[in-house]
Amino acid sequence: MKNIRNGYLTKRAQELRTEATEQERRLWYTFLRKYPVQFRRQVPIDQFIVDFVCTKARMILELDGTQHFTDNGPAYDRERDAILESYGYKVYRIPNNEINENFKNVCDWIDKTVKQRLLQQTME
Repeated sequence: MKNIRNGYLTKRAQELRTEATEQERRLWYTFLRKYPVQFRRQVPIDQFIVDFVCTKARMILELDGTQHFTDNGPAYDRERDAILESYGYKVYRIPNNEINENFKNVCDWIDKTVKQRLLQQTME
């Protein structure tokens, strides 16, 4: 996997960890940080920095704020997702309002999805 570890992306990923959105902090500190299958946050992959990645389940979680719903947002996200998926990951996008309004359901869905992906990998 091409993983650009240049100074800029590494520094920017560190900045994004300290400047996390309210929704990113909530998901990380309330659920993902101690989840039994390891997730990492703000990780450089190719020329992008992904919000959360679980390498074991080969999945990426992207939390989408309002910038993803602009005129260019969906097209950019599709292109970005296609590049990330070319590395064998499945990208899942979760709107910030889902974190705000349905947090338990989002966590249950993540748990179910991780388990399904791990089971699927053992059958391949």
